[in-house]
Amino acid sequence: MKYLSRAVVCALLGLSVNALAADSGGSSTPTWSAGSSKADDAALKSAKAALAAGDHGAAQGQLKTALAADPGNADLHNLYAYSIRKGATPDMALVFKHYEEALRIDPKHRGAHEYLGEAYLMTGNLAKAKEQLAALDKLCTFSCAEYDMLKKAIAAYEAKAPK
Repeated sequence: MKYLSRAVVCALLGLSVNALAADSGGSSTPTWSAGSSKADDAALKSAKAALAAGDHGAAQGQLKTALAADPGNADLHNLYAYSIRKGATPDMALVFKHYEEALRIDPKHRGAHEYLGEAYLMTGNLAKAKEQLAALDKLCTFSCAEYDMLKKAIAAYEAKAPK
């Protein structure tokens, strides 16, 4: 009975971890933290609404404002890079700059690792994308949505590559 209880607890914890990981991002949903930030709350709320509506240009403006108020926030750098990458004419140098800044601030930021890997795929750098997948493999003890999404993106990229 003691072992059954441990198994149930472990299963519940696993579900909770997977639910949180799924909530923290993926290619179609940008990653952001619900934690406190010095960033202007109104700008951040507007940016989140714009991203949810697919208005990446508006999100970029709001996130620039939020970053000015809180330049040490990895989530903001991640979201800003995401909004640029998903925009009509992505400036990939700026995208890489902000993903790398997010990872400098928080080297364990799973969303930034996933999105940086996807950015590398956009520029045809499969080896660098796989480096981000390897980093996520180390960060995600059991599994996480970010790892799964990047692995899927890499597989799709490889399937389209000329043979």
